[in-house]
Amino acid sequence: MEVLGNWKRTHMCGELSEENIGQTVIVMGWAQKYRNLGSLLFIDLRDRSGLIQLSFDDTTDQELFQKASEVRSEYVLAAKGEVVRRASVNPDMKTGMIEIKTKELRILNKAQTPPFAIEENSNVKEETRLKFRYLDLRRPDIQQILALRHNVTRVAHEYFDSQGFWEIETPYLTKSTPEGARDYLVPSRVNPGSFYALPQSPQLYKQLLMASGMDRYMQIAKCFRDEDLRADRQPEFTQIDLEMSFVDQDDVIAVNEGFIKQLFHQIIGVEIETPLRRIPYQQAMERYGSDKPDTRFGLELIDVSEAVAGCEFGVFSSAVASGGSVRAICVEGGAERFSRKELDALAEFVKTYRAKGLAWIKLEEGAVKSSFSKFLSEELQASILQRTGAKTGDLLLFVADRNEIVFAALGALRCHLAKKLDLIEPGRYDLLWVTDFPLLEYSEEENRYVAMHHPFTAPRDEDIPLLETNPGAVRAKAYDIVINGYEAGGGSIRIYDSELQQKMFSVLGFTQEDAWARFGFLLEAFQYGAPPHGGMAYGLDRLVMLLSGNDNIKDVIAFPKMQNASELMTQAPAPVDEKQLSELSIAVIKGQG
Repeated sequence: MEVLGNWKRTHMCGELSEENIGQTVIVMGWAQKYRNLGSLLFIDLRDRSGLIQLSFDDTTDQELFQKASEVRSEYVLAAKGEVVRRASVNPDMKTGMIEIKTKELRILNKAQTPPFAIEENSNVKEETRLKFRYLDLRRPDIQQILALRHNVTRVAHEYFDSQGFWEIETPYLTKSTPEGARDYLVPSRVNPGSFYALPQSPQLYKQLLMASGMDRYMQIAKCFRDEDLRADRQPEFTQIDLEMSFVDQDDVIAVNEGFIKQLFHQIIGVEIETPLRRIPYQQAMERYGSDKPDTRFGLELIDVSEAVAGCEFGVFSSAVASGGSVRAICVEGGAERFSRKELDALAEFVKTYRAKGLAWIKLEEGAVKSSFSKFLSEELQASILQRTGAKTGDLLLFVADRNEIVFAALGALRCHLAKKLDLIEPGRYDLLWVTDFPLLEYSEEENRYVAMHHPFTAPRDEDIPLLETNPGAVRAKAYDIVINGYEAGGGSIRIYDSELQQKMFSVLGFTQEDAWARFGFLLEAFQYGAPPHGGMAYGLDRLVMLLSGNDNIKDVIAFPKMQNASELMTQAPAPVDEKQLSELSIAVIKGQG
């Protein structure tokens, strides 16, 4: 191995161009690949900016040529030479018109043969990639995503600064106020038996900043939630977090539409038309079966409950009679595209969303086939066709159950069908706001109402009297921004009155003593004059995933966790020394989960 000595890098590999021809340059990076043609030898040198070809000729310097011939993949190199025009142009390479005729070469570090090739779109198992994440991060496609992530945060800082926001940090060691996901707890050594919690969000602190007169706050904030993982969720994640004083819902939405417009323009060159559409929660559920609807395709849900009420098919009639519904998706031209085996597979798919099954009607030329044909009278068929607008060649798919099950099953099914039938236009972005969420939802498991967003969301003014008489009917001053079927961000106007906040806690099942024990600092702050305020937060990881055209959130995070919240590279979490546990007054009981 050699040292840099007095060498200073003059250029990044991928930034060289024909304008540099004739210049002597110094570049540094990793050997991507090498080609020994006998009298000629070539090495592709890679850094985060791209590749440049180094050329060596055995007729000029035998010692240099011999050193170059010893180079292997991922060796760390420094090279000095003259930029010249390539004899053989490579149109697929950004620097394919030029090369460096190398005069000096230093091998800064050798490398073992890596467990997988450092190349774009690697098909290596994810577990292997994450175990050797420092190698995986060398891949150009991953580096491009992280560069995009950097630019997203840069645009966020620039935009919100231009709108008068101050970036203010909030603590990582906070008080545990369990309501929703589990907290990650941190034991306190100097206060034995007491614990901090890692923040699930900066929610309470940013509201206190509004009570402090900060007016407009933003932060790229790290958040932590101890919950089961999925493809677009991690135990630690990052938010673009913001809060504003003296605003209503329209004010918050307007500022954020400006951010989204600037973000899409600067990051991926897509022009977003504003104002964005707004769809009330109930309409989103009834049309798309989801509060984060993907509107890039049709396949909207159709309520056929009235048409099938009282029919002889008990699955339909009993669902309607018990207060549920029967809804359908009409797949245009789907009658010929789905075999009986494929329809059975769709039935299994909806069962994962607690649906009992999937009924269907095929409108084939000259015949109608159905999974419930013996109950499908001409009158019932005519009523269904009139309601759905189905025609010859179409396929109707039905789910009958409680509304929440029908929505979940058909909402997922329409997205599954859109991918299967290739209905989504590549590169298309559909953005919208979902508004007027329910403030509360009833948890049968906890036998009480829980906050749909969080306990600090303000109810609509006209619904406040319903808090005591019909809590389930209260609508929230809440709003989510949805991009291509993903909730990219969400927020609300907050409660800023101590009395209303205590009433909200009471509806959620907190006694006055319990509310003050958990949130007394917030309730007390409101008594000293808090302004009307509201805000929102974007999931930065999810936003980058969408802007990069990715579908796996782990690919947009430098060091992500696996499904079991472990990190394969460092093997975290891991046991700690007994001495550390003793200092924290903690004993581990083996076998206890």
